[in-house]
Amino acid sequence: MSPRPVTPALLSAILLSACGALTPAYERPAPPVPDRFPQAASATSVASASTSTPASDIPWQTFFTDARLRRLIDIALQNNRDLRVAVLNIEQARATARVREADLWPTVNAGISGSRQPTASGGVSSIYSAGLQVTAYELDLFNRVRSLGDAAAQQVLASGEARKAVQIGLIASVATVHLALQADDDALRVTQQTLQTRQDTARLTKLRFDNGASSMLDLRGAESLLAAAGVGLAQQTRQRALDENALVLLLGQALPDDAAKSPAATSLSDDPALPDVPAGIPSEVLTRRPDVRQAELQLIAANANIAAARAAFFPRITLTGSIGSVSGALSGLFKAGTGAWSFAPQLLQPIFDAGRNQANLAFSVAARDTAVAQYEKAIQTAFREVADALAGRATLQEQLRAQTALAQAEQGRLDLTDLRFRNGASSALDLLDAQRSLYAAQLARVQVQAQVQQNAVALYRVLGGGWTAAGR
Repeated sequence: MSPRPVTPALLSAILLSACGALTPAYERPAPPVPDRFPQAASATSVASASTSTPASDIPWQTFFTDARLRRLIDIALQNNRDLRVAVLNIEQARATARVREADLWPTVNAGISGSRQPTASGGVSSIYSAGLQVTAYELDLFNRVRSLGDAAAQQVLASGEARKAVQIGLIASVATVHLALQADDDALRVTQQTLQTRQDTARLTKLRFDNGASSMLDLRGAESLLAAAGVGLAQQTRQRALDENALVLLLGQALPDDAAKSPAATSLSDDPALPDVPAGIPSEVLTRRPDVRQAELQLIAANANIAAARAAFFPRITLTGSIGSVSGALSGLFKAGTGAWSFAPQLLQPIFDAGRNQANLAFSVAARDTAVAQYEKAIQTAFREVADALAGRATLQEQLRAQTALAQAEQGRLDLTDLRFRNGASSALDLLDAQRSLYAAQLARVQVQAQVQQNAVALYRVLGGGWTAAGR
């Protein structure tokens, strides 16, 4: 039986088959996480304003209803340098992709060249040429160049997802620091009120001591609590300054006048409650997060690089040619009869490269496996962040109610103890202990109240909320 002749159609089929075999089949790795979030059911049952809309589809202007906070977020989106870097990274990736796309097309240059060299007869030989040149244009038969272009295109998409992740983190950070400033203001108010109360107690104890109604121990105890309140005031003032500096960095500019109010003008209690968001199913929720999508796009890019590394083992055909004018005298260029052209195809088949191509392929495969691990780690990290936020949502409200009840009980105990002390039925130590306990309970309540709001912000962020803006 005679062998089948290699026709152009058969050769094209063989080349297409080879090209398809070079590209590894991409299959999204299964999420290495459970099918549901811990405490998702209990968190949903206590939701006061749950909605079926995923967090990633809720515009941040809808989630954050406080006008001042929304203005701060707007300023941060315009001025934050991390966000600017993320946007510029997209431009760099796009430029790289355009370079890869340009490799698919021949580069045409206009050139003029000349050479003079001595001849055997003692004269000088001159050759001048001018025209259009195509140098080493690669016929991408095995999709090496196209695979590199595909990888660059995926990197463009990945940089876009990175930009979304930066924006989500920025919005959440601005909201979190804003709430921290509100908590600082509340803590300052509590500390200032406590300082005033302890000053009154210290004066009363000093008066009783001068009249022999209190001991030196009572006086020193009152002075100690007064000094402790002064320490707390200094600490709270410093913490507020630090949080304000953090907010300035996020905004990329000084705080606007209405955001730099005195502590007496702001309070966590003045902020509207943040809406609740549904947890959803991990397999759907996590793939909505930009950082997870970024990791997957980088995995796809690494997959394309394997195809380019495999194509390097196959023959490479390059074309070099020119068309123009050639003359022995510079003044004779472009005259009639000086037209010339050249066409020089070249086929190179790698035979020995000291293992370079094999090493490049091994590197590409290892990079792909690394990208798989990074993608799985991104999913696991996202799952843990959502689970943590859900755990906070399920318990922080109850903790706040208990802490509020504790603060109210301590206030009642202080009122009764103060009344008994003024009537001589309780000792100064009982009064100082009640003051100390109330101060600690009030500060703890402020902290838990801030944690409730900040946890709502965190849940919105880890579920992918913050990228969508109203009107888009």
